[in-house]
Amino acid sequence: MTAEPPEPSAHPVPAERLRASDDDREAVVERLRDAAAEGRIDFDELDARLEQALTSKTYAELAELTADLPRPATPADRPPLVLKGGMSGASVGPGRWEVPGRVIAHGGVGGVKVDFSRVECRLAEVTVEAYGETSGVTVVIPDGWAADTSGMDPGVGGLKDKTTPDRLPGTPLVKLTGSGGMAGVIIRHPDRRERRKLRSNPPRG
Repeated sequence: MTAEPPEPSAHPVPAERLRASDDDREAVVERLRDAAAEGRIDFDELDARLEQALTSKTYAELAELTADLPRPATPADRPPLVLKGGMSGASVGPGRWEVPGRVIAHGGVGGVKVDFSRVECRLAEVTVEAYGETSGVTVVIPDGWAADTSGMDPGVGGLKDKTTPDRLPGTPLVKLTGSGGMAGVIIRHPDRRERRKLRSNPPRG
């Protein structure tokens, strides 16, 4: 006679009693160091909390160490970045910049360029709301990023999607919405000139 496998427990472990990982502990350590740099806790208290963080076993123990600290802002919490082409145009990038969860680009008379080629972004998705208007909007995403343009109205100027679907793990999906307007919207990877600049001055880690 074979033994029956044990039935799953009728009383699962509460979330706060689950075991914390090294990454969980490291995240709390970074948050505590930021709090000390902001003057929220003094350095003696920082040392004590760091020691506790590194020896904490559960989520509850870690949560206790940051319970009196404000919740840190995440990229998704940041207000939208709004770019208006105006008469002389507007752009962001190709240097490093803080990517919010949503970018709104109005091409206006001068046009707008949104260049993600040198950014570091941990968001799963970034929405770019683009309106081509008179002079258009160009969006540049790094190789390995992918775009979803299904929510875009091409308008009169149309939509040109020159990206590849080969998305690498850990990279954001750029969701393109809005309207092409009169001049249209382009989303692409870096062109030859931009690639030469990237090779001669690669992004630093």
